[in-house]
Amino acid sequence: MKRKSERRRAESRKKRCAAHNSSEAAPNSDIYIEITDQLYFAILKQKIKSTAERHCFCIDEELAYENFYADFGPLNLAMFYRFCCKLTKKLKSITLSRKKIIFYTCGDQKKQVNAAYLIGSYAVMNLNMSPEEAYSLLVSRNSTYIPFRDASFGTCMYNLNILDCLRAVHKALQYGWLDFSNFDVEEYEHYERAENGDLNWIIPGKFLAFSGPHPKSKIENGYPLHAPEAYIPYFRNHNVTAVVRLNKKMYDARRFTESGFEHHDLFFVDGSTPNDSIVRKFLNICENAEGAIAVHCKAGLGRTGTLIGCYMMKHYRLTAAEAIAWIRICRPGSIIGPQQNFVEEKQNSLWAEGDIFREKMQNERENGKMAVTRILSGVDDITINGSNKNRPSKKEEMELYNDEEERNGLTQGDKLRALKSKRQSRSSTGSLSSQRCSGPNIIRHRVNNKVVWGVGIELPDTQSSRKTFCKGLDLVRHKKCVS
Repeated sequence: MKRKSERRRAESRKKRCAAHNSSEAAPNSDIYIEITDQLYFAILKQKIKSTAERHCFCIDEELAYENFYADFGPLNLAMFYRFCCKLTKKLKSITLSRKKIIFYTCGDQKKQVNAAYLIGSYAVMNLNMSPEEAYSLLVSRNSTYIPFRDASFGTCMYNLNILDCLRAVHKALQYGWLDFSNFDVEEYEHYERAENGDLNWIIPGKFLAFSGPHPKSKIENGYPLHAPEAYIPYFRNHNVTAVVRLNKKMYDARRFTESGFEHHDLFFVDGSTPNDSIVRKFLNICENAEGAIAVHCKAGLGRTGTLIGCYMMKHYRLTAAEAIAWIRICRPGSIIGPQQNFVEEKQNSLWAEGDIFREKMQNERENGKMAVTRILSGVDDITINGSNKNRPSKKEEMELYNDEEERNGLTQGDKLRALKSKRQSRSSTGSLSSQRCSGPNIIRHRVNNKVVWGVGIELPDTQSSRKTFCKGLDLVRHKKCVS
């Protein structure tokens, strides 16, 4: 009896599996969503081929998110740009003008939500759809998408959905942060790499997020660290006038201030959230800066993204979700763990502060007052050119930076930087030689009988046992630089 019952159970399992497989393979299990008369988005069980009536393409493998831990999107700005270029070219193609163009995904749920975010963002950017209209199309066939999650290791504490991303793209278009007509994808991909500075513009001309400098350029825990001098030529070329440090002091601020940059210290513990005083000081600094502000913590992700997000909510009335989404599209991995909930909790109060700020500025303009370059609210919080009348004493400074984990152990920032360096082991992309070779910090080297123009990393020993260190952010070869 036992053997017969086991056979019956096995046969029953086979029948269930066969029924499940047949339902997956059935045509009605695939989802086709009409975006326009010519353009379709499809979620399919398996790859399909183009025919005389349709042109099909997929980017599941071509544009892949590089995760830190369990995060899987949204795809970054360069990938969104490359997708837009690919799709626009197909829609403008004469040979494809009579065909239906089907952008499809046949990957897992993570691939599906990234594909939906791309086509939805394209519709907002190029098809004049509102975020809500684009999202309603994406879910019109009862299709569901898993939410994006942060780069923390552990339980997800905050969900970011496709609509948040579409609204963020829409706001970025409104405020001029997103303009692919002058977007340099090679520059973006070059400088976001660890060995080239690990930096991204969040708001062009206003906020540059980057990984924290080190006293000396070197490799640590698999991550290339750069001295402050390595960033100075880039900062000068892009009108950066102030640097804000959020992690413990690892380099002397005078290495920036003596080169003409303002420098501000607003330390709080890695992975934590800032208190109200730090938020207020940060906003004062940014509201009074004459040029762009370069912000960093250890990895330039958690603390950095959190405070930039606060500014975006106050001055642009973005929702917390929109701010998180846009910052992650620009710089994946930003705003981590409880920092997400903190940004959400600060949304309404920062909106109210922003309304008061704008009303005050409007009244001053209407009354014919000269616009002040430095707002005098909280003057004691503002550091100008590295000096502060109310600078804390040495004892207070020691207490301020007395975080044992960050002082002595590997922090979240250290781990994230090491992961980023490992995942970026692929060869460097793009060439910005005309811009990068223009400064005085390009130095000629001969390594293995080849001429190399170096900036920003320590070169390997040559045959003559000479080790050369150069200032700047990358290695380039450029014949025009030869003197």
